[in-house]
Amino acid sequence: MDRGTVGSAHRGRLLVEVRQEGRSAVVTPVGELDHHTADLLREPLENCIAEGLVRLVVDCSRLEFCDSTGLNVLLGARLKAEAEGGRVHLAGMQPVVARVFEITGAEAVFAVHDTLAAALSDRPD
Repeated sequence: MDRGTVGSAHRGRLLVEVRQEGRSAVVTPVGELDHHTADLLREPLENCIAEGLVRLVVDCSRLEFCDSTGLNVLLGARLKAEAEGGRVHLAGMQPVVARVFEITGAEAVFAVHDTLAAALSDRPD
């Protein structure tokens, strides 16, 4: 199902949209990713991997906040995707979110792209 919405979920301060685009699952968290909302992102990421969509593109362009719990969700998804031969790509991070990845050094273990288009084309930025 190319370019179709696979699903979405909403809890308080976070909405997560999931769609398949080509060979990628595009997961778009909108709002704040923290201790209270982390499961809302964890579940669709794990579902994508379980369904064989191990090339995950997380469109961070509408993510306003990410704490250590959110970071751990993404790191866990990265490990699971890589165990299945896939990869997690992060795209369009806002400065406040990018700073969390810079401070922790986590940006080094993800494929980070400036834009969603770049992540989907898998070209380096």
